[in-house]
Amino acid sequence: MGHRIQIDGSPVSFEQDAVDTVLRAALRAGVGFPYECNSGGCGSCRFEVVAGGVDVLWPDAPGLTERDRRKGRQLACQCRAASELTIRVRPGQEYAPHVVPQRRRAQLIGCADVTHDIREFRFATDSPANFTPGQYASLVLKGVDTPRGYSMSNLPNAQGQWDFQIRRVPGGLATAMLFDTLTVGDVVELDGPYGLAGLREDSPRDIVCVAGGSGLAPMVSIARGAAAAGMLASRRLHFFYGARTPRDVCGEPFLRQLQGFGSTLLFHPVVSDAASADAAGWTEERGFVHEALPRLLGGGLARHEFYFAGPPPMTQAIQELLMGTHLVPYQHIHFDRFF
Repeated sequence: MGHRIQIDGSPVSFEQDAVDTVLRAALRAGVGFPYECNSGGCGSCRFEVVAGGVDVLWPDAPGLTERDRRKGRQLACQCRAASELTIRVRPGQEYAPHVVPQRRRAQLIGCADVTHDIREFRFATDSPANFTPGQYASLVLKGVDTPRGYSMSNLPNAQGQWDFQIRRVPGGLATAMLFDTLTVGDVVELDGPYGLAGLREDSPRDIVCVAGGSGLAPMVSIARGAAAAGMLASRRLHFFYGARTPRDVCGEPFLRQLQGFGSTLLFHPVVSDAASADAAGWTEERGFVHEALPRLLGGGLARHEFYFAGPPPMTQAIQELLMGTHLVPYQHIHFDRFF
């Protein structure tokens, strides 16, 4: 049974079905509801209930502070309307989806190891794979209580292929299902696309992509998108990959397939664990990946367009470096917060 949701003080309303959260229903209706992670961690989709009731899926979601809870605020990604609902939120055109997310039946058609703990999973749907390079989709997996968000590594295509480069999480229920149980031919539900950190083809700036862990996938997609759009004929793309040990380094084989590799497309691997680097005779950059940015790019960081994805400490360190130290304008910094 669906419920109508009205935005207070606005003519905007939308319908929520029995499956969707408030947030996903809004985005399916083309409403620019503020959000980032879509999973309860960031707090960007906070709203206030004016009239009606909600069912809360995750009462202890870290995206709400104690002050938020005292004021009766909720997270749209963790709520479903329990009745006709009026809410207070400020939509923004910057959040409106360029491609409206849809639920689809997706069949696993292949997989291949990228590293010892990252594997690429390739799914096929009956409808085209429409998304912006850098976006993500949610997979609904049997035996996993909530959908899991993973970024696409390929480009949008009419054939309906969706590629994900996913890192195994020790003890993780979803990645155990993907790595150990799912086999070619199995079907899951794919819901997407989502995400705000997609490639900006209209920017004339040189591009910097920074990836860590399975943040590799959206950065590979952005690099592929930039190359396919002809952007690397007139500007450079610096691709940084931050790894703990040399055996964790990945990404270069995908980039080597793109026009401009070695000239306008430059790969910079960075390893943080000194002992493993010494043991492997590592001769490339060392330290944390954000520390390598000013060393290799010089003092002109503010002249670049930045995209990054990876563990929260990495993305937080990059934010502080770019905005606090190098005064990179916020509109040239693109990332989706995941937790």
